[in-house]
Amino acid sequence: MPILIELPEREWFDEEKLEFITTKKESFQIEHSLVSLSKWESKWCKPFLSKEEKTDEQVLDYIRCMTITQSVNPNVYFSLTADIFSQIEHYINSPMTATWISDDKNQKKNREIITAEIIYYWMIAQNIPMECQKWHLNRLLMLIRVCDIKNSPPKKRSRKEMLSNRAALNKARRAQYNTKG
Repeated sequence: MPILIELPEREWFDEEKLEFITTKKESFQIEHSLVSLSKWESKWCKPFLSKEEKTDEQVLDYIRCMTITQSVNPNVYFSLTADIFSQIEHYINSPMTATWISDDKNQKKNREIITAEIIYYWMIAQNIPMECQKWHLNRLLMLIRVCDIKNSPPKKRSRKEMLSNRAALNKARRAQYNTKG
């Protein structure tokens, strides 16, 4: 789901060209999707979803890669305000789904480096249609996690867990039927 970025008319000084630049009022749509991620990674040849800090140039370029509106003045990216960056960051970090999965504390964390190709592989492996590559990236990743959980065999419980569960059920039944055994 894309969002609309609206920029007011603005004048600013380009220190590289040593000139004032005026940008007209402009609006454009951006979409945080696998397509955007793939475009950015193909240019920078590094994983976007890493913990490594991005340079200002890389961040601006990702916003360019997310832009789905045609013929946007390239100067508008340099006139983005802190409020607009905050709006974009909020959009990128939004889950875009009502689904949530509680993390298993006993499960080992996956340290695999996630790139666009890995996500495409997950989509193919889970038979997720390619049109989902234009979904908000967090929503797509949640769908992949749900498919993975639903397609995996049920987790075997330990003997201790089974006995504890059985004892709780017996206790509940004794209370329900007002019996001692």
